Amino acid sequence: MTALEAYHDDIFVGGEWIRSTSGTFIDVVNPATEEIWGRVPEANERDVDVAVQAAHRAFRGNGWSDIGAAGRAAIMLRFADELTARGEEMARYITTENGTPITETSSAASHSAGILRYFASLADYVDQEDHRPFPGNSGNYTIVRREPRGVAALIAPWNFPLTLVMVKLAPALIAGCTVVIKPASETPLDLRVLMDAANAAGIPPGVINLITGSRIAGGLLVTHPLVAKVAFTGSTEAGQIIAEQCGRLLRPVTLELGGKSASIILPDANLADFAAILNRTCLRNTGQTCYNSTRILAPHSIYQDVVDAVAATVSMTNIGDPFDPSTVYGPSASARQRDTVERYIQIGKDEGALVAAGGGGRPAHLDRGFFVTPTVFANVDNTMRIAQEEIFGPVLVVIPFEDEEDAIRIANESRFGLGGSIFTANPDHGVEVAARIETGSVGINFYGSNLTAPFGGWKDSGIGMEYGPEGVAAYLRLKSIHRTA
Repeated sequence: MTALEAYHDDIFVGGEWIRSTSGTFIDVVNPATEEIWGRVPEANERDVDVAVQAAHRAFRGNGWSDIGAAGRAAIMLRFADELTARGEEMARYITTENGTPITETSSAASHSAGILRYFASLADYVDQEDHRPFPGNSGNYTIVRREPRGVAALIAPWNFPLTLVMVKLAPALIAGCTVVIKPASETPLDLRVLMDAANAAGIPPGVINLITGSRIAGGLLVTHPLVAKVAFTGSTEAGQIIAEQCGRLLRPVTLELGGKSASIILPDANLADFAAILNRTCLRNTGQTCYNSTRILAPHSIYQDVVDAVAATVSMTNIGDPFDPSTVYGPSASARQRDTVERYIQIGKDEGALVAAGGGGRPAHLDRGFFVTPTVFANVDNTMRIAQEEIFGPVLVVIPFEDEEDAIRIANESRFGLGGSIFTANPDHGVEVAARIETGSVGINFYGSNLTAPFGGWKDSGIGMEYGPEGVAAYLRLKSIHRTA
């Protein structure tokens, strides 16, 4: 893949690629090599308006919202097939954009196709009308209908650039909405493959539109007068700005934001089992996953054993070329993110935490790329910045607790509430503990999201839910029609 092949001056509007009017561009950098390999337009106000107008026309004029959810589902299933067929190409783009190891990105297209198929299966839920009788014996009743909101603005981050678009796009499509997508500036190119799949599947022109750009373009999209719904995944700080904008406009918004989740290791936990899935539960995608359990809470009685298990696992895990199938940790997605991680590692040292593994800096065997040596801190107090602030990199903190009540207190003393996990030999008791954790989702002896169940954050981790019927409901509005018998 050459820089010329990834140089583009267009946006996807009305079913075709049209030249951006901005005349300014954003460079796309390979974080593993630090080389510029692509370029996309920095969308301006005119570009944003053209895209939203196309989505609005498609919503009002070509029947997308009128063909019924069953009709939309049939097209979505073709879309899923076309996306699956492009799995290898999609994986290559994502790994080159953000450095996620190929073992992770190789399933990105098939996983996203599964999201499309799941939401297509909810067509009956969308089309179903409820008939509710008036109180008493009048015979009058109310028809409750679900109708699409209209044009949805979908703004996605760089860590899972396809999946975190699809968890918004699929429910929007089955609901009958049309969309304008704005990916992160670091990862704008993989979605060109998605647009190709959409066209091949017969998605009508204007139903899906794509602009590229920075937060400025995102702000223009969020506040456009024809946008009826906003969905955003990203930092809490950016989410607060978007929430303020949407609140002023009385515009419904779903926000999936930051996290600092806790993994509680109860005294009866099997440490070998925990260590075996530590990278998936606590450091997925080199720590660049919002729900990662980056705070590990361990009882005093086995604290050092937990620290040793975590440090050994992290130290022995391969870091390097993200295209190498043996690689588990890749680079930070950008120089800016690398610098943020390094800054927090120094903060941890300055706060008096003990480096149990790593310690920052680029690994000695790598001579380029935005790599950071994965780091484990011990002797951490939950009030330290490294325990309270989202780092979004390969950094774990191990915090001791006195007893179960103390563990629950520590887990809940956080501004965030997105994920979490509990490790115990007694899963039933684990569920009892999970019920007391102030967070949107908790895993017992593992962590994984379930497409059929709602996913979202509490506290500063967000507003609203994605996945499940609840995810579709975010793109629907209800209408009550009262009638006589």
